Amino acid sequence: MTGELMARARAGDGDAFRQLTQPFRRELQVHCYRMLGSFQDAEDALQDTLLAAWQALDGFQERASVRTWLYRIATNRCLNLRRTASRRPAKQWDIPQVEPPEPTGLGEIVWLQPFPDTMLAGPEAGYEQREAVSLAFVTALQLLPPRQVAVLILRDVLDFQAAEVADMLDATVDSVHSALKRARAGLRQRLRESDPPPPDSPAERAIVAAFTRAWTAADLTALVELLTDDVFISMPPMPLEYEGREVAARFCAAILAGGRRFDLVPTRANGQPAFGTYLRGADGLGHGTGLYVLTLSGDRISAMTRFENSALAWFGLPRSLPNR
Repeated sequence: MTGELMARARAGDGDAFRQLTQPFRRELQVHCYRMLGSFQDAEDALQDTLLAAWQALDGFQERASVRTWLYRIATNRCLNLRRTASRRPAKQWDIPQVEPPEPTGLGEIVWLQPFPDTMLAGPEAGYEQREAVSLAFVTALQLLPPRQVAVLILRDVLDFQAAEVADMLDATVDSVHSALKRARAGLRQRLRESDPPPPDSPAERAIVAAFTRAWTAADLTALVELLTDDVFISMPPMPLEYEGREVAARFCAAILAGGRRFDLVPTRANGQPAFGTYLRGADGLGHGTGLYVLTLSGDRISAMTRFENSALAWFGLPRSLPNR
């Protein structure tokens, strides 16, 4: 069947090319997302990859599988983007009527965006693979040199052989081994330790329910009790970061001050619990203000990442809700 589709695609049959590449589209998009850290950039890189594959079809000699060939193209497209693309700039604080507390730091990875769990498919749906798309993992990847990132993902996440990776990157096997060693060491330095409960487990559901009750009721005491001592709050593309329970409490107090009340709509991002947040307005609507993704550790929340309301559409969430 693949041979027949390949012959038809080489003859200019676009439908045959789509059938040939369709089984790999979602996993390629996840791969591009890991490389780039941005949902929108990953979609662009995927489209670039498919266009390049269509244009290069006559030169494909079938020494490797179609999947491996597509990963080669996608990886090199992402490497080019990481080397040359100007990343989205940091934004100033833009939450009206809220004065932010003094941050503990300013983040570098302001282009980070969430990835919907509904777009994880096939091997990506497993628990270990979801861990490899977690916000902490993807953020740490953005801080490594691009070639190390490519090698680490291809070898440790996707299980390609060293010789296959060397061929994809036009490199030697020795250089792949060396880059992998450095990437693993760099990743260990940057990853925060966590022990999240399994997705949709009773333990995870209990934390999610407690967070929902506390946030919607603006119960700051209950909310702070859910946080680890070293909880970390970030909000790309705004660079402000807050680390530690005390400063996190001040941040949450600022968001919930002045009688601001929210409704939450649950979803999942990066294998983690997430919520669309809707500010209750005087006009009878809940106005979408953003998307929060929770990182869990044991029975506590170790990180909260807030994204702009433009992300709501990627999760099939509306921009506004009738007040409840």
